[in-house]
Amino acid sequence: MIDHLKHMAIFARVVDEGSFRAAARGIGLSPSRVSETVSDLEAFLGVTLLYRTTRKIALTNEGRIFYARVADMMRTAETGLNELNALALEPAGALRVSLPAFMSSSGLSTAIGEFIRLHPHVALSVTYTDHPVGLIDDGYDMNIRVGWLDDSSMMSRKLGEIGRLLVAGTDYAASRPEPEHPTDLEEWDWIRFQHRSDVTELIAPSGEVVKISGQSQLQVDSADALDHFARMDLGVTLLPAHLAERGIAAGELVHLLPEWSLRTLGVYAVWPDKSRRENLTLLFVRFLSEHHR
Repeated sequence: MIDHLKHMAIFARVVDEGSFRAAARGIGLSPSRVSETVSDLEAFLGVTLLYRTTRKIALTNEGRIFYARVADMMRTAETGLNELNALALEPAGALRVSLPAFMSSSGLSTAIGEFIRLHPHVALSVTYTDHPVGLIDDGYDMNIRVGWLDDSSMMSRKLGEIGRLLVAGTDYAASRPEPEHPTDLEEWDWIRFQHRSDVTELIAPSGEVVKISGQSQLQVDSADALDHFARMDLGVTLLPAHLAERGIAAGELVHLLPEWSLRTLGVYAVWPDKSRRENLTLLFVRFLSEHHR
């Protein structure tokens, strides 16, 4: 049994990473050696744990049962290590984290860099994507989500809020009569973000809320692409404030209806209730909450 503890840990890493190659990169072994280790474990147990194809792996029924036990074992072991790390006052371990792609140069990314600088024994693998990703299914220890929380089984903490601005390319805006009311934008071309509603709500200083939809020829799944196409004078769009302000400062974007405002979006850290790296995750979340600007 003791001889196969390492085999079990490697098997769990393969499942977490989704492939032998990805697990091998994280462990520092060759993919063939990782595959052989899992095969040795299957031979010892007398069952098949993984279905293998050229592109992906999948757990067998026996593999799902065994993985749940191994994951519990790894969680317990890592909790013990984290507790010792806390006593030593020097955090150590690895975390896989996902953030929206448009936050790659935001204050939150700056805080992540500061965390790494302060804790040299912590390794972070950070994925930037504007596509919603899962925690358990996609193998992340923590997600940073903007504007949406839909899984009550997860732990969460609000890190802050992101402001948004209504903008258009400078030349595009100049080619149209200056809007005085949100309804004036109904006939403008809109560049839409696929993961948000097509209806835009603008709030007047008086508190009045006006909903507009407008016409859209272009939809994208990236906030950076919204910024790029707006600078190309293809229409009006909503941008996170830090992106919009850069374009405005460069003279490539104009802020439309500046006296009207948009609802801010909440920024949340989300992680499993029973995290494999609970102490390290909590330390990381607290740091981001205190240093995110």
